[in-house]
Amino acid sequence: MPSTEWEIESGYKSIERFMAATTSKHFGLRFFYFAFACLLYSIWRAVDLLVQVQLTGEYDHSPIVTADNTLTLVKKETGIGE
Repeated sequence: MPSTEWEIESGYKSIERFMAATTSKHFGLRFFYFAFACLLYSIWRAVDLLVQVQLTGEYDHSPIVTADNTLTLVKKETGIGE
């Protein structure tokens, strides 16, 4: 199992995958994008945890539901990012 510091680094890198691309210098908008990315990341990890526990009875930090699958589903269902 990776150390806590490694998990934090890995988690932050994963959150970046959920962030919207912007060139805006407006702090409020950039903060909203970051907060929304954190929310999407948390939802993804919660869904992955629930799926793993349902399928295997335990939780492993390696996701079964990937970030790419989650982002593809969000884009498909909302039309955002297409």
